Amino acid sequence: MIIEAQTEIERSFWSLPLDNRKVIITHGTALMLSDLRNRHFLAASKVKHFETKYQTSLTYLEEHGLPDNANYEMHEDYIMWHHWLAVTTDTEDEIASLEDIAIQGVILSETTYANAGLRRQTH
Repeated sequence: MIIEAQTEIERSFWSLPLDNRKVIITHGTALMLSDLRNRHFLAASKVKHFETKYQTSLTYLEEHGLPDNANYEMHEDYIMWHHWLAVTTDTEDEIASLEDIAIQGVILSETTYANAGLRRQTH
């Protein structure tokens, strides 16, 4: 069996007792979810701001183009609107995957990542 190379932080993590690894994963998940929810709220607020400001959706603008009389500000907003919509979508995906961990209550067993220790490859 060959043991895969690990980074220093991985070695430090695996050297901790199982209970400490559980706490790190549980708290890390909670902190990341909080951060992602805050970023999602900000991004969704920005998207809503542009929809209200221009009385339309980005989808409509994508289908019909910017108005002929669109000024410099609208062009700049259009670019930022794309950015914030992408952040909204990305954070929704990240939240969903972390919520899967949170819902499970980070149930750890001999075969889970936190309890796996060194990953091994057979040749």
